[in-house]
Amino acid sequence: MAATASNLSPLSKPPLSNSQKPHKTLLPKTLPKPSIFSSNISRTHKSHLVFASKNPISDVISANKKYPDDVFVEYEADDDDKPREECGVVGIYGDSEAARLCYLALHALQHRGQEGAGIVAVNNNNVLQSVTGVGLVSEVFNESKLDQLPGDLAIGHVRYSTAGSSMLKNVQPFVAGYRFGSVGVAHNGNLVNYQKLRAMLEDNGSIFNTSSDTEVVLHLIATSKARPFLLRIVDACEKLVGAYSMVFVTEDKLVAVRDPYGFRPLVMGRRSNGAVVFASETCALDLIEATYEREVSPGEVLIVDKDGVQSLCLMPHPEPKQCIFEHIYFSLPNSIVFGRSVYESRHLFGEILATEAPVDCDVVIAVPDSGVVAALGYAAKAGVPFQQGLIRSHYVGRTFIEPSQKIRDFGVKLKLSPVRGVLEGKRVVVVDDSIVRGTTSSKIVRMLKEAGAKEVHMRIASPPIIASCYYGVDTPSSEELISNRMNVEEIREFIGCDSLAFLPLNSLKHLLGNESPNFCYACFSGKYPVEPTELKVKKVGDFMDDGLYGSIESLDGGWVQGPGSQNLEKVSGAQKLSSFS
Repeated sequence: MAATASNLSPLSKPPLSNSQKPHKTLLPKTLPKPSIFSSNISRTHKSHLVFASKNPISDVISANKKYPDDVFVEYEADDDDKPREECGVVGIYGDSEAARLCYLALHALQHRGQEGAGIVAVNNNNVLQSVTGVGLVSEVFNESKLDQLPGDLAIGHVRYSTAGSSMLKNVQPFVAGYRFGSVGVAHNGNLVNYQKLRAMLEDNGSIFNTSSDTEVVLHLIATSKARPFLLRIVDACEKLVGAYSMVFVTEDKLVAVRDPYGFRPLVMGRRSNGAVVFASETCALDLIEATYEREVSPGEVLIVDKDGVQSLCLMPHPEPKQCIFEHIYFSLPNSIVFGRSVYESRHLFGEILATEAPVDCDVVIAVPDSGVVAALGYAAKAGVPFQQGLIRSHYVGRTFIEPSQKIRDFGVKLKLSPVRGVLEGKRVVVVDDSIVRGTTSSKIVRMLKEAGAKEVHMRIASPPIIASCYYGVDTPSSEELISNRMNVEEIREFIGCDSLAFLPLNSLKHLLGNESPNFCYACFSGKYPVEPTELKVKKVGDFMDDGLYGSIESLDGGWVQGPGSQNLEKVSGAQKLSSFS
């Protein structure tokens, strides 16, 4: 269904002063009407309720064949059909309760990783002390653990990774001693030349204790011939290729580094007592009452010690390629990421969807929590009430034992409950942030129709995802991505909704205006700013294997084919089918 076209001027940004909020707003005082580009909205007048037992991609995505289809014991791994941001980092210098503030900041960053947490603090004897553990921040730390971490200098880390018996070995921050002292590091991102660097280091005698690419950084620092320590960090980072936002701690310094492309976010703030704080998102600053000052620039090294804050340029950095998915899904709505309000970005994504993919409806609902702000934007622009048609349970653990009598869509029903009073007899628009494999979306549509929805129209606040990420986001291989296998109409039929529309990539770029070239769209286009050259590339930064048993190639489940070894013609073909540009 084609729509008429009109022009959308780039969204203006009001001038900033030091007294104003320190971010660039996406919302001008008078919001111009979003453009209406020609778009492929897949829709039908019939109700397509699909009870498909034969999933066309089930052979790819069903890693565990022990359970029948639709039975989810470890539901989170199978049913949480979203890309996962792997890590969140924090660093604090100059506060007597640095470790406790790290603990609170990690709470605020918990959405970036739920499977492990750690803090390293420098005590009064200049010794680096570490507490790490598997689980949520509140499960890893208690009063007695925090008492073990005195001092005014600390770094912290939360991680998402695969499960395993030796996962604790890979929980960061990592600490290493070398002949000139000790260093701790916490890393958010992914190195695409990890195998090459590790092989080089092992050839020169390095012994690895983990299978995390972060350990490579410590070995590079330890083997560097540069002096002083700061130049060792610079020397090490110049050998890294890929995404990294890192914080380091030594006996007397806090160092923050961001890769030259700026893939992953890292911000700097300051508390009223002068303590300097680095964090992955500004929401961590808010919780510990630190004032946002600025981003760590791409390619920048910031050193904090008794002499203050010093800035160095790591290397001449190219055009930034910041991860657009931070605004679509990963970051909290109350964060300022890459200088922009995440809430305002998502609200505008919803407004554009309402303008470019309108449909007659009675109510707008969201897939909580990540689809809520875009749904509010859609409802406001469409003039249709937004209601809570799906309630999310926040008290669901990772593993549930299903009753012997099979419950269909068990994993989704554990987490999401439909509100019949909102849905019954209604034409419903349901807004979600993305579709990855499509399995969860099909179960949500089925659940809404079983609750009495007359029609279900899916609106997705991102372009179709057709390619894997190699820069610190855990995404499936391209073969598992439904938008790489099907066009929009085929996806609609698979999901079983009455119509389906994605946020057009051109509209997203138009919205970002002059800053559009500064974002990475590789997962939507298959065009990578830093092309992985290795045959197999880590899709996650941490693994369950401890790196001591067997070769790197024997690690299963953590590697995906590099894009150079895939059939790129298939990727580009799928892009044409699902593109709205």
